Amino acid sequence: MIPFLLLAAAGPVATPPALPEAARKLTIAQKAAQLVNEAPAEPALALPAYDWWSEGLHGIARNGPATVFPQAIGMAATWDPVLIQKVGDVIAVEARAKFNARPIDADRGLFEGLTIWSPNINIFRDPRWGRGQETYGEDPYLTSRIGIAFVRGLQGPNLTHPKAIATVKHLAVHSGPEGGRDSFDVMVSPRDLEATYLPAFRATVMEGKALSVMCAYNAIHGTPVCADPMVLTQRLRTDWGFNGLTVSDCDAVGNIWLFHHARPDAATAAAAALRAGTDLNCGNTYHSLPEAVARGLVTEGEIDTALARALAVRRMLTVDSPWNAIRPSQLATPAHRALALETARKGIVLLDNPSGLLPLKGKRIAVFGANADDLGVLEGNYHGSAIDPVTPLDGIRRTFGSDVRYAQGSVLAEGAFVNVPETALSANGKPGLAVETMGADGQWGASAQDRRIDFNYTKIAPFRRRWTGTLTPPGPGQYKLQLNGPACWHACPPHDPVKLWIDDQLVIDGVIGSKGLETVIDGTAPRRIRVEIDHKGGDEGFRLQWLPPAEAQLAEALKVAGDADVLVAVVGLSPDLEGEALGVSVPGFAGGDRTDIVLPEIQRKLIAALQATGKPVVAVVLSGSAVSLGEIRPAATLAAFYPGAEGGTALAEILAGDVNPSGRLPVTIYQSTADLPAFADYGMKERTYRYFTGKPAWGFGHGLSYTRFDYGTPSVTASVTAGQPVDVAVQLRNTGARTGEEVAQAYLVPPATDEKPVLTDPVLQRQLVGFTRIALKPGQAGTARFTINPRLMSQVWRDGTRRILPGTYKLYIGGGQPGDGAGQWTRFTVTGNAQALPK
Repeated sequence: MIPFLLLAAAGPVATPPALPEAARKLTIAQKAAQLVNEAPAEPALALPAYDWWSEGLHGIARNGPATVFPQAIGMAATWDPVLIQKVGDVIAVEARAKFNARPIDADRGLFEGLTIWSPNINIFRDPRWGRGQETYGEDPYLTSRIGIAFVRGLQGPNLTHPKAIATVKHLAVHSGPEGGRDSFDVMVSPRDLEATYLPAFRATVMEGKALSVMCAYNAIHGTPVCADPMVLTQRLRTDWGFNGLTVSDCDAVGNIWLFHHARPDAATAAAAALRAGTDLNCGNTYHSLPEAVARGLVTEGEIDTALARALAVRRMLTVDSPWNAIRPSQLATPAHRALALETARKGIVLLDNPSGLLPLKGKRIAVFGANADDLGVLEGNYHGSAIDPVTPLDGIRRTFGSDVRYAQGSVLAEGAFVNVPETALSANGKPGLAVETMGADGQWGASAQDRRIDFNYTKIAPFRRRWTGTLTPPGPGQYKLQLNGPACWHACPPHDPVKLWIDDQLVIDGVIGSKGLETVIDGTAPRRIRVEIDHKGGDEGFRLQWLPPAEAQLAEALKVAGDADVLVAVVGLSPDLEGEALGVSVPGFAGGDRTDIVLPEIQRKLIAALQATGKPVVAVVLSGSAVSLGEIRPAATLAAFYPGAEGGTALAEILAGDVNPSGRLPVTIYQSTADLPAFADYGMKERTYRYFTGKPAWGFGHGLSYTRFDYGTPSVTASVTAGQPVDVAVQLRNTGARTGEEVAQAYLVPPATDEKPVLTDPVLQRQLVGFTRIALKPGQAGTARFTINPRLMSQVWRDGTRRILPGTYKLYIGGGQPGDGAGQWTRFTVTGNAQALPK
């Protein structure tokens, strides 16, 4: 027997590795078993059991307490690849800290491994897509730069011994709708495929050296991607030189026959996927590979090629790895939390501040909105259990004083439950509920007081806990109460038993799972309340939520507003409303996607009522996607996305002026849903800043500061031969009174082609080709430098080919797109013959 530790290694740029002799002796069934995500222990190779499925989108996820960074869309809003590489490194360190807490030969279950299925580099082509929050936005170049940085951080500097494996996903053309995603067939033009949907994958594979790629659920022109050799073999391996491991999205191989109906059964689907280039199957369909071999659909040699890649990855992660020295104590360190705070600070975007209301110094503040005090909008989706999370309300109170008052004001959308707020709960003369935990002796012991019941218990040790106190509704009417928790993903242990007493009457006695447990109370008087949970470790969280009468909530908000100078409304969406394959169906939302991009009406009514008091309103939008405010015009507006565990701290610092905002939008915020083509149309016409001909509410790249930056005349090489890079430099000066960071952006407008332009105005065909952050003190000057590589100067023809044309190129450098803030135009010339570029 050859032990696991002696398996042959594969270099990151090698031909397919050789399969060790001991592995060749396995039966076909044993080989196939190692090619599903839940790979069993294999004694013949001394292999422990290993589940390949682990998540690390913005912190190591679904595996207990960890540092929770801003959601991916918030990381993209930093426009700071250097910072995001540090984030990727921390995620890998924390994955190793958890992995190394057990012996190297221990079995690894779901979410416990080092093969991280992140980042999601799909293009956020339409703000209605619920999973767009997982992406780096709408632009191929920004997505590429942030994606490369994240991959490099996650994998580390030594690809022979990676710290963790990055898996870029979902190749390709996968960006909604969530409904029907298992069978969706994308019709995409060669131009859009090459110009929009593939560049980030090419860059993260060829420049970022990602060691794994995930194929998508959808089909392209009738062929499911996980069974498409033109994508997985020709483009990925031949054109881009990828030599890593390809994994399917979960159950995507089974979908080939069950939903796409592209093959008649599991064996033919498994054979089609394997032969196309899918090495590993998340799901169980590859258990049909022995049947596929018996039927002559695939050869054992083809199975051996995939198995050799999989075994090589397992070895390179563990054998002689210098990262085996990372200790469990390196989890969630103060330095990691500080990095989460820095990322949140740089990812918050000041959208509007027309009268200079911000920053708020010496103001009495009242806070409103369900998102002001909610754990879910800090964590986003695909998250870990945040340690000491700071909500916006927490952060504002810590910065502006504990006398900051709060009223929820409204739910997020009609019919959508939100957390019962601290204002409705009391015990021991304080907001919230008294907490008792059962000890080992079976006795209840007082432990704390919680302002609300809103917790993430993923991979938290079992316990029994109860909360007691008084529930005081803000006014009369019927109140629906619900005990729920985002149910755990995949292979869950038994769900947690929970109970609710109202006035000592047991009204809920069940287990939390896919649906919440509900009851109804009359809001005419305070009610005694007791809540219990027997946490067994199966569910992700636990919440006490409600659907209150809108009139009572609004009246309470207006009463609170009377005592304040400035009203801060923390509004937006939540991972309960937008996300992956959700069951939600309320106005404006369907199955995890949005049907309307405007802030839900009930929240617009709250803001309008607050504005009617005559006091200035600051709107803070927490969401994973672009949210239009419609006709609402607050005195100031910020987009904070889902900002992570330190999101409330970062927001409060910006509101107070202790931190100067510097985030930039990674997406276009359109005025209304009517601005968009059909959701299921994957054509790029009238999508993203590159092809949209209307006027957005706020454009891609937009973001304001509390100071001002002026741009000098750019210095650029006057003339280059086609195929050469172009170097550009421009001087900036901080002409304001505060230290700040500017995100200098470069947009290129190429010469017209011999084909009819996609848009009639050639200036609209601008493309981001460079960006950099530069920090300047008041009066200080600095230089922003860019190198525009030849590929960024190319244009894509209708047949999908890329060419660099000779001619005059216009280049704009500024703090946003042309027309958005300070900036300067310049020109340069490309000479020589038109040059075709490789795929």
